[in-house]
Amino acid sequence: MAVSEEQIAFVTDLFRGLPALTTRKMFGGLGIYSEGTIFAVIGPEDALLLKARGQLAKDLAAEGSEQWAYEGKSGKPSRMPYWTLPDAALDDPEEACIWARRSLAETD
Repeated sequence: MAVSEEQIAFVTDLFRGLPALTTRKMFGGLGIYSEGTIFAVIGPEDALLLKARGQLAKDLAAEGSEQWAYEGKSGKPSRMPYWTLPDAALDDPEEACIWARRSLAETD
């Protein structure tokens, strides 16, 4: 999977309300940062995933978001602390930034 310039433009526009937004290609995906702190990635299958634990993860699950999981070397599923962004936020930069700010607040 290679991240396209269109995908970078999409996330840059979606999260335009965040300060010092930057992106960095990594491991075939894309890291998305605000003021140097990663809060989201474009991961497998081009999914936009928000970093979340605790209450934020529960709130995302309640919105129908799915946690990033993959099969580890032992054959057991491994879960990452990243969740799909709710569908409604994919078309609404204001809503997307609300979720992103919550993610960033967790990492402080």
